[in-house]
Amino acid sequence: MALKPEPTAPFHSVQYALRVLETVSKHGNGVPDAQISRETGLPTGHLASLLLTLRREGYVEQVSDGAYVIGASLLLLGSGAARRQALEDRLQHTLTELRDSVGAAVYLSRYADGEVSVTQVADGPLTPAVNEWVDFRSSAHASAVGKCLLAQLDHDGRRDHISRHRTARLTSRTITSEKILFSQLDAQSATVPVLDLQEYAVGTVCAAVPLTAGSAAGSLALSLPVGDAHRLREAADTLSRRAAPVLLSLAL
Repeated sequence: MALKPEPTAPFHSVQYALRVLETVSKHGNGVPDAQISRETGLPTGHLASLLLTLRREGYVEQVSDGAYVIGASLLLLGSGAARRQALEDRLQHTLTELRDSVGAAVYLSRYADGEVSVTQVADGPLTPAVNEWVDFRSSAHASAVGKCLLAQLDHDGRRDHISRHRTARLTSRTITSEKILFSQLDAQSATVPVLDLQEYAVGTVCAAVPLTAGSAAGSLALSLPVGDAHRLREAADTLSRRAAPVLLSLAL
């Protein structure tokens, strides 16, 4: 199933980050930011922000003379089972930090083998996860996660999914018309969070942003009780801005 080629802002940030990491990796004794800028072609202003993010996530470290070297987080990502476990732990740590930053439960999901799959969740006593009262695989038309993933598929991919999972009415706000649903998905900008305003469950609002790495469709989402709906837009914007480290972990 082909994916829409429109890139996301987080994806661009990851491309730049990988370029920086390749440059730092070539210089085992460290490399100053001015040289990184020259070798990558990134403006110093953009590079400074990117290096700050990479330092915060542990992918690079700054040594005493100000030069940058590869950080512990990147060294952990070796190969085999150890790499997979290190990646999962790194992702969970990043999601937990994001949960605390947005004050909401956070979800990582992907679309694989024709199905929606929520792969990791960061929640807590003050940020409870949404009650999965209907299997997320069967409710892509109603959830922010599902709509975000469907938006990354082409028309045939969406039709295939809907043919296997009917658009049942879950709440009074659920879109059950395939025509209206596809029209909304077509109009959805890749840089604007997808919203679910009590379409999946009464009492819950959600937002999701795409995480497209290569041919894989993914999403990063959050949920809030409807009483906190006034925080949804701001939380969704924060989610979008903080998506790059998550996508970077997936790309590595």
